[in-house]
Amino acid sequence: DVQLVESGGGSVQAGGSLRLSCAPSGYAGYVSGYCMAWFRQAPGEERMGVAAISRDSTTIYADSVKGRFPISRDSAKNRLYLQLNSLKPDYTAMYYCAANCGYNDYGPLNFEYRGQGTQVTVS
Repeated sequence: DVQLVESGGGSVQAGGSLRLSCAPSGYAGYVSGYCMAWFRQAPGEERMGVAAISRDSTTIYADSVKGRFPISRDSAKNRLYLQLNSLKPDYTAMYYCAANCGYNDYGPLNFEYRGQGTQVTVS
């Protein structure tokens, strides 16, 4: 099974930015061959799909993050990214990279593989 390793989280003040990165280990070209996504989960809350990018590079976003958190991938580096801009305290959560995702017009819904997550804290 693919292992997904996230990085780039941290503590930031409101209005700041972070770029999250995800690296599939041991599978060259993985991010281009599958639907990839980001989810987040705050303590006591349900998991929420944030953004996804399909095999044909269609991007799908939850309404709450449209225009704020662009998702992208670098096929040459086999990396998935999520740029977090204009952060608010409400976005404090663990952010997870996910692979083999399902989605609809309102965002990613499910996945087959998930990383351990990277914490984002906004104060």
